[in-house]
Order: sequence, then structure tokens, then C-alpha cells
Amino acid sequence: MVVPVRSLATINNFFIIFGQDAYAISHVFSTNYFHSFSTSPCPLSVEPDHFVSNRSSNQTEDFRRKSDVDVAISIVCAANSEDEVFKSLVHDPVCNTIQITHGFVDRLLHRFKDDWKSALGVFRWAEACPHYKPSPELYDKLVDILGKMKQMEKMNALVEEMREGNLVSLNTIGKVMRRFAGAGDWKDAVTIFDKLGQFGLEKNTESMNLLLDTLCKEHKVEQARTIFLELKSHIQPNANTYNIFIHGWCKIMRVEEAHWTIQEMKGHGCSPCVISYSTIIQFYCNQSNFHKVYELLDEMEAQQCPPNVVTFTTIMHSLTKLGEFEEALQIYEKMKLVGCKPDTLFYNALIHSLGRAGRVKEAIHVFMEEMPKNKTSPNTSTYNSMIAMFCHHKQEQKALQYLRNLENASCCKPDVQSYYPLLKRYFGAGKMSDSVQNLLDGMVKKHHLCLDLSTYTLLIHGLCRTNKCEQAYQLFKDMIGQNIKPRYITCSLLLDEIRQTNMYDEAENIQDFMKKMKSS
Repeated sequence: MVVPVRSLATINNFFIIFGQDAYAISHVFSTNYFHSFSTSPCPLSVEPDHFVSNRSSNQTEDFRRKSDVDVAISIVCAANSEDEVFKSLVHDPVCNTIQITHGFVDRLLHRFKDDWKSALGVFRWAEACPHYKPSPELYDKLVDILGKMKQMEKMNALVEEMREGNLVSLNTIGKVMRRFAGAGDWKDAVTIFDKLGQFGLEKNTESMNLLLDTLCKEHKVEQARTIFLELKSHIQPNANTYNIFIHGWCKIMRVEEAHWTIQEMKGHGCSPCVISYSTIIQFYCNQSNFHKVYELLDEMEAQQCPPNVVTFTTIMHSLTKLGEFEEALQIYEKMKLVGCKPDTLFYNALIHSLGRAGRVKEAIHVFMEEMPKNKTSPNTSTYNSMIAMFCHHKQEQKALQYLRNLENASCCKPDVQSYYPLLKRYFGAGKMSDSVQNLLDGMVKKHHLCLDLSTYTLLIHGLCRTNKCEQAYQLFKDMIGQNIKPRYITCSLLLDEIRQTNMYDEAENIQDFMKKMKSS
């Protein structure tokens, strides 16, 4: 879970988020540990990004739209409810001059994807703007946000609005069913399927597969099987239907049923495909049963169903995770023998394997030479693998170079995991001041990233180790406020530090929370 973005402006005055100058939100805590850090840009000279093309002049409009987004974000972050968000945007003179587009609203919804109040307020504001009507895709996005945050009544009300406007698609229904099932209300997901006719949709193979997939992903495979047996007399299953069950059985650790499903597929005239076999291979990889993995690879060859790049990526990643680096790297050789072309995800796994094996120069060669040669563009995870590799080998400056390249890349942008390895290195090495502040500035101010559980934990532990427990406690309170549950060890560490500083009320609050954790 990540922090609702609206809260980033008020993480108990821990960070400062800037929009345009007139709309900067500056909540500065008088004893803020990070306030003393330099906020100047990092002086490191960054190597040119091998993959970054020159930005063309036609991107000026995109930058202007980003400026509009920053203005809206700064206003939304100061509000506390969806109604307040709506009123603040409606009555703001600058917002009244913004040209509302689907792209603009999409960016704001993405920004507030973990903060349903802000997302709903923004959507209602955009909806109320003259000469603008949100697209069905934006409605679907808000449906998903409300469902994710378990606001089921509001989600149902929005879907009803969409029904009246003939905006409900199978994609909408899929999001609703998944969110119901994810909240433990799988019967409500089935009810939505039963009501498809009310939304002008059909009960057919596609919609049936959507329901079955929803149930199987939530471990309700037996229930899905019962429903399938009722439906298959009048809805024809296809290969995807059986692959859904293969995945479902593997998910609940019943691999024999998955093998049986492959036989059932053949009996109904559906040939098992690479997805069918690769799903079971992934199960055996998770069980570290590579004898079975190689048996299935042989079976795939015998059935003239050769493994694909996903199959090889799965096996390589699993071997690396077990520390079997050389065997993992041999997978690449096997892959080349069958003429399978690597993709970005495979290269990510290869770089990770090379890094863990200590073959840093080879990993750099893959990134700088082999990927461009094969016209394979890196993604955020590719950069993250390089950054993590350099940090693992205590090469912080190289890691920072690749982070800066990622920040300036045109093909992708950093996420929280891009910064985490460097934060961990700096905290571990005691390099607190400018280094940590520059990274946090990049995360929060420049890229508007939300802190997740791991990053919160890292910051709190680091602050405790440097006797900055007041700031650590402020972050702890924000985690609780944003429904991010701290780990028990984090609570215990913070409690010990708080007690040593005679912060009695704070210590009592932590103890109360820990008791609730145990009882739940």
C-alpha cells in the first residue's frame, strides 16, 4: 500500500511540495530534521543517457499541461475532503483558466490513485466544467480507485450514473468484479455478472472468462469451477478458460488439478499453449523443483510448443533468487539455441543475475551495448536493476549516475524503488545530510512519488539510528493516518527510542497501537 498523495503535502510537515510559485505548499516543521539539508541540485556530473533522444519543440505543450497539473495538485493537497477539493478547484481563479482535457484529468486521477477523496473531488470538478465531458475510460479509472479503497457504496453509485449514461463496458464490469472479490465479497462479483443484461452486455465466453479469472485470482477456484460447470452448457469455453483454471489451481497449490486441466483442454479440442505450460513451470519454480521444470520444457518441445521469452525469464529469475547464478545465466544460452529473442523483461532478469553473480562489467555491456543493438528499450525496472546492482557493490556514484539518467530519460521515469537502494546505502553509511535530502527532493518534489511501506520503514529506522526520534514519530503517525500498517519491529524500535527521550504520551500511543496489532 502507498500513501494517498494528498497527504504528501502534510506528512506532518515532513516534506515540502511545490507547484507554481504562487501555489507552493510549504509546511515546515520547526524542528524538521531534513529542513537543515541543502536543497540544491546534486553537483554530480551525469553521463549522457544512452537511450535519451533530443526533446523536440512540440513537447512544449506537454510541459505546459504539466504546469497546469501542478497548479491543481497544489490546491487539492490543501483540502481534506472530496467536497472541499471540489469547492477549492471551482472557486480558484487560476483553475478556471485551465483547459480541461482527458489527458489532464487522467494525470490527476493517476496522481491521486491512492486517495479516493481527492480523486473524486477532482473528477466532479472536471465533470462540472463547461464544454467538457469525461471519457468512459476516466469513469472506469475512478471506479477502480473507489473500489481499491473499498468505497463500495460510492463505486456502485458511480456505476449507476454510468449505466444511465450508457457508459458501462465490460471493462467497467471487470473492475467492479475484481474489487468486490478483492474485498472478500466474491458473491457480489457473481451478482454483477448475473446483471450484465441490465448494463446492455452479454453473457458470453469473454464475460464468463472475466468472472472466472476474477474468482481464481482471489483463490475461489472451487467456486469458479462450480459456476463454470453451470455455464458451459450454454457458453462455449475456449483455451483461455482452461488457462485461467490452470493458473487458479497453481495459485492454491493444487498442481495436479492443473495437469488434469491440460488433459481436459485436449479432450475439448483446445490445444495447450505456451501459457498453459509456462504457468505450471512457474509453480515448480516457486517450489524450487527444477527437475519438474526441465521435464516440462522437454514436454513442450515434444508437443511442438516451444517455450517463449516469458518462460525463460521466469526460470532465470527463480534460479537467481536461489543464488544459482551460473545455472541462471545458462538459461540465456538455452534461449539463444532455440532462437528466442530477448525482450526488456528478460534483459532486466539477465542484468539482475549478472549483478548478483558479481559480473558488473557484463551487466553494463548488456545495458549499454546489447540492448541498443537488439533495439530493446529499457524501462524503469531496467534502470532500477542497474541502480540496485551498483548499490549492492557499494558503487553509489555509479548508481546515482544511472538514477539521474533515468530522471532525464524520455522512455520511462523513476518510481519509489529507483530511490530505495540509494537511500538504504546512505542511511547505512551514515551519509545523511545532502545525499538523503536530494533523493527525497527528487522523489517528492520533482516526480511526485508516494512513499510506500518499505520507504517509510527505511526512513523511520534511519531516523531512530541517528537519534531523530521526533521526526521518526511524525512519520509513524502519518503511516497510521494513511492506513499504512507499520511492521511490528518498526513499532518496537521506535518505542524504545521514544522512551529514552522521555516522550511519554508518544510512547503510550505507540503501545496502544501495538496492542491493537496483536489483537487483530
